[in-house]
Amino acid sequence: MANEYWQERTELLIGKENVERLKCSHVLVVGLGGVGAYAAENLCRAGIGEMTIVDGDHLNPTNKNRQLPAVESTIGKPKAEVLGIRLLDINPDLKLHVIQEYIKDEKMIEVLSKPFDYVVDAIDTLSPKVFLIYHSLQKGLKIVSSLGAGARLDPTKVRIDDISKSFNCRLGFVLRKRLRKLGVNKGFKVVFSEDKANENAVIVDEPGENKKSTVGTISYMPPVYGCFCASIVIRDLIDM
Repeated sequence: MANEYWQERTELLIGKENVERLKCSHVLVVGLGGVGAYAAENLCRAGIGEMTIVDGDHLNPTNKNRQLPAVESTIGKPKAEVLGIRLLDINPDLKLHVIQEYIKDEKMIEVLSKPFDYVVDAIDTLSPKVFLIYHSLQKGLKIVSSLGAGARLDPTKVRIDDISKSFNCRLGFVLRKRLRKLGVNKGFKVVFSEDKANENAVIVDEPGENKKSTVGTISYMPPVYGCFCASIVIRDLIDM
């Protein structure tokens, strides 16, 4: 029916009070690739009332194997713009803020000045990832971070834990090392896989600690990470 309440089944599961709580929440999602776009869409479908989405990248053909907004008709378009249109098509009442740029340094601090109820870190590059996590924690913001989803095939090995308890992830190892230098050893949740990455599926393009790599991926793994990130946000916000 055209007038059917679109959140009827969500309310049946979590209750009207929690639906209202999600509606009054503002979530920041940084990075709208394979993980972030699915996290953002699941948050939107769950009824988050206000979202800020951030990404400065454009869609390209290699994104089609795993990224939600990547289809032939969107190639070359900004990820944030395309996803923003999709989110508003799901929920026209969503208060949506689209930041179509790579944020770092002072710009990131400016973005984090808003009173977000939760932050989702789906950034691939180490330095801005560390910066986002550190400054979110400094401001007392709740944050969940996605570690490496590439070079893995088994979704049953994906798990949620505190950053201090993550393992078998190169990104997680280097992230812990960098955060430790800033005095952060624990205190936020991460999504990671206990499955070891397939080293043959990684090509290092630029060596170094902040190295850039081309990593083999399969269609379902980044979405699983994104769904896990969204689940953490939702369950923490409604305390369930």
